[in-house]
Amino acid sequence: MVNRTRRSLFSATIFLTTCAIAGSMYGGKVSAQSASQESTLRDSLHSFTDVYGIVEQNYAEHLDGDKVDKAVYDGAIPGMLHVLDPHSNFYDPKAFAQMREDQHGKYYGVGMSIQPQGTKIVVLAPFEGTPSYKAGIRPGDVILAVDGKTTESLDSVAVASMLKGPRGTHVAVTMGREGSAKPLVFDLVRDEIPRYSVDLAFLIKPGVGYIHVTSFIETTSREVSDALDKFGPINGLLIDLRGNPGGLLNQAVDMSSQFLQKGQVVVSQRGRAFSPQVYTTPHGSDAKYPIVVLVNRNTASAAEIVSGALQDHDRALIVGETTFGKGLVQTVFPISDGTMGLALTTFHYYTPSGRLIQRNYNNVSLYDYYYVRDSATQPKDNANREVKLTDSGRTVYGGGGITPDEKIENVKGNHFEDSLLIHYAFFNFSKHYLSTHTVEKNLVIDDALLSQFKDFLKSQKIDYTDADIAANVDWIKASIKSELFTSQFGQNEGLRVRAEWDPQINKALTFMPEAQALENHTLPAQQKTQTAQK
Repeated sequence: MVNRTRRSLFSATIFLTTCAIAGSMYGGKVSAQSASQESTLRDSLHSFTDVYGIVEQNYAEHLDGDKVDKAVYDGAIPGMLHVLDPHSNFYDPKAFAQMREDQHGKYYGVGMSIQPQGTKIVVLAPFEGTPSYKAGIRPGDVILAVDGKTTESLDSVAVASMLKGPRGTHVAVTMGREGSAKPLVFDLVRDEIPRYSVDLAFLIKPGVGYIHVTSFIETTSREVSDALDKFGPINGLLIDLRGNPGGLLNQAVDMSSQFLQKGQVVVSQRGRAFSPQVYTTPHGSDAKYPIVVLVNRNTASAAEIVSGALQDHDRALIVGETTFGKGLVQTVFPISDGTMGLALTTFHYYTPSGRLIQRNYNNVSLYDYYYVRDSATQPKDNANREVKLTDSGRTVYGGGGITPDEKIENVKGNHFEDSLLIHYAFFNFSKHYLSTHTVEKNLVIDDALLSQFKDFLKSQKIDYTDADIAANVDWIKASIKSELFTSQFGQNEGLRVRAEWDPQINKALTFMPEAQALENHTLPAQQKTQTAQK
């Protein structure tokens, strides 16, 4: 315990010191004010260690290593950071390793997504082309054991950790499958598993491409480029950034380069301890097709940088909901020999027109900041908002996120839909149906198949009325088809079914003429700028 206690205390001390010296390390100046701040910090460190010592010696219960770690990593350090802003964060060794894995866009394992259902760990889907997919593992398979060790009472994180390992090593996975009399054992060879940030890209209409970007990792720009190349010549593009939490700044800049001209500003950032930085497109595109970008309230950070840049340069029509409003940039400082990390807010970022789109977080709880949009965090109207102009002179506003050019309301679920999802009705029906059937890509969810679904609901004691089915029939049919296609043809085909049905996507496509008009309107201004620069 002593070693772990010292490690936790050491980590907290290193963290506090890093906060204090980050500015002076990069600024290179020591003023009387900074000297005073360092003195204050030393006093605070003494107070922290005094409090820590009292707790360690006098707390009513024995402080084992896990509880000490939790107090420091989940309590003291995050508590201090969240007083500063909602986005500064501390990563303990486990979280730091996961963050780096997520950014790299790859890991070594067998390639499947899993989740708990009751006391079982169930396969949601094997990733196409991975060892799991090639071996014939299906959505709905229950993981009973890994290398002979039972998964009973384990959570999905623990099971996922058991499945990961060095490339080329074997792992035996025992599965339970509906319709199979006995468990199935798969001998899988671990391999590099890519994590794609573009999980869906296809021609959603003749000549119109659709790209869904889930995050910004090290491979995002290349994935977008590959998708565009696969499309070939197109006369319209819909970029779906709904729910995209952001990620790497350089990837946002590189992705923007594929739609803007060379040398155009994508984003600028300013911070107290660093010199201002302006990021411009390293290369450009001469493509003139119209672009619609679909966003929602959970589009954030790097995704807002792309949206803001394309909007400010009049290159795309932004549709959907007002975005999250994250205008703070974090620099990750590795600490404790690179085993942990401090993501500290070091910059504010500004769109090309000069907008700071950060939402208010003063006197707002973390929960309300992330999950509640009310008058405390969202501007009531545009009267007191910062006003900026796009390249063609259109008005755009700072603060409170990226305001869409055209609003598309979010499709809200109802109690019946929530009930079906909570009971995994579509997922479990797909598993049940495919145990005795196969499906083809020309599948139509007709009345006969819908009747089988209703019989399945009864067998699972999931309450419904005919009115419930009638009121939600389009959504039900799309959900059944999506799950069946995911199981039969792979995750990509299941996602495509949902995209083709999605009311927000279909509404966004109707704004392609407005995006074309925007492109036509700005073309003379761009040509004039190019002529002046020659």
